[in-house]
Amino acid sequence: MFSENYAKLSAINFDPIEKKPLYHFFPGSVILSLGSIGCNLKCKYCQNWQISQADLSDFSYAKSHSPDEIVKLARSKPANIGIAYTYNEPTVWFEYMLDTARLVHKAGMKNCMVSNGFINEEPLLELMKYLDAFNIDLKAFNEQFYRTQSGAKLEPVKKTLQLLVKHHKHVEITNLVIPTLNDDEQEFTEMVNWIAKELGKNTVLHLSRYHPMYKLGIKATDSELLENFYKIATEKLNYVFIGNIHIKDYQDTRCAKCGKTVIRRTGYLIENSGISKSGNCRYCGEAIVNLQQ
Repeated sequence: MFSENYAKLSAINFDPIEKKPLYHFFPGSVILSLGSIGCNLKCKYCQNWQISQADLSDFSYAKSHSPDEIVKLARSKPANIGIAYTYNEPTVWFEYMLDTARLVHKAGMKNCMVSNGFINEEPLLELMKYLDAFNIDLKAFNEQFYRTQSGAKLEPVKKTLQLLVKHHKHVEITNLVIPTLNDDEQEFTEMVNWIAKELGKNTVLHLSRYHPMYKLGIKATDSELLENFYKIATEKLNYVFIGNIHIKDYQDTRCAKCGKTVIRRTGYLIENSGISKSGNCRYCGEAIVNLQQ
């Protein structure tokens, strides 16, 4: 069997790592981001459907870069810390991602994966030998949503998150809040409680605003709903952010111990003067961001 999408790129860019989003993994750094074509889910609300709900026949202009070429490009920019496999679902690109990640790891750079987390344990364990950080999209906290809106299941995603934490990988979670579909307050509270108990109170949670897209025409998420969910989440989790919408102060990192603002964010511009070189709070010494993975 041959992978038709091997080394086929729909997008390649040097991005701020905050764009992934990864807020507590080498904040303020640049990372070379790679995207392929396709996805293993069929989300009706996909926010990036032009490449994820497509196939190679739709991308006659797709670029081809071997793993060696990617490593060479990654090393060409001194500020770049490594590679992010992102834009579409990278697990459909498993062979290429694995080959590239090995070389990136060997070169002393970082590997990050932005994923829906719907992957079997065996290939995930193989990837984890070389990958350092993950942003996992936890779409909802009920099986019906996953089945009807994404054509998938919740339990494998939960197991992925637990496995990543068990192996001490840097994990951040994104939850796209969609009005009427996954905005039940009780269900959201259950999800937050599960994250705090199973993954830890320092797990970073990004609440993201949904916009009408692809096959779903529901109106965009109100800022009031996001702010309410933020308040619920911060009762159990130390680091919660609101993204995909500008609401003042909801992108900043405040130390969970002393309450001081240690990272200020304006879009993708950041000021992290409150973080030491070891990733700790300069005011009280609390460990906050990952600069060592």
